[in-house]
Amino acid sequence: MPHPEAQESLLPTTHTRTTIPHHLLKYWLARHTLFSRFSSGILLPDALYYGVTPESIALKISSHLSSVTSPKKRVLIDAFAGAGGNTIAFASSGRWDRIIAIEKDDVTLTCAQNNARVYRVEDRVEWVGGDCFDVVRELVGRDASREEAVVIFGSPPWGGPQYVKQKIFDLEKMEPYSLRELVEGLGGGDLVLYLPRTTDLRQIAELVPKEKKVKVVHYCMSGRSKAMCVYLGDFEYGNVEW
Repeated sequence: MPHPEAQESLLPTTHTRTTIPHHLLKYWLARHTLFSRFSSGILLPDALYYGVTPESIALKISSHLSSVTSPKKRVLIDAFAGAGGNTIAFASSGRWDRIIAIEKDDVTLTCAQNNARVYRVEDRVEWVGGDCFDVVRELVGRDASREEAVVIFGSPPWGGPQYVKQKIFDLEKMEPYSLRELVEGLGGGDLVLYLPRTTDLRQIAELVPKEKKVKVVHYCMSGRSKAMCVYLGDFEYGNVEW
């Protein structure tokens, strides 16, 4: 399902210290932790400065997911591609026969493709414009054989930077998609969700079917947790160094 290229006039401009909005300044100052090649042509919409997975964490998640997923699973779906941080890490691993990156906003998806081009992995990814639930339903549906070959990664929107003010993050109030919508819409097979570090784990335990295995992993930078991944499904953890 191809997507229309966003008009060039709609693409974000490259900020400088004097043009970056004040509320984004701390993210801009740390821009090379988001993308080490930021200065080589990375395009990042303002709203994604606080939504991109830092590159070191994206690479660690990619390494872990490659290790814990059954070798029989060769297809990875990135349900919320955003500006491409996680997609680029997955594509750089060489682990997957097929990577499908979904993003419903045309401008954001064009930025993700550009950013993958900066890392020379654009052609390793199938880029799909559309709603992730609709696309996953079409690609996987209820076909057991397809489900057995696929793992889904989702880094959903958290509702903006105000999430950091919440001592315990309420996943049922996460916008625009609650935890329930994510698990029911994406969680037929193996699923990994990238969530705030203060996520209420009780909500996960209450929602996840009893027959599903769950593992929660915090990902840190400079000794501090930045976010967590919730691994749901038949992953194999035996030989992984977390």
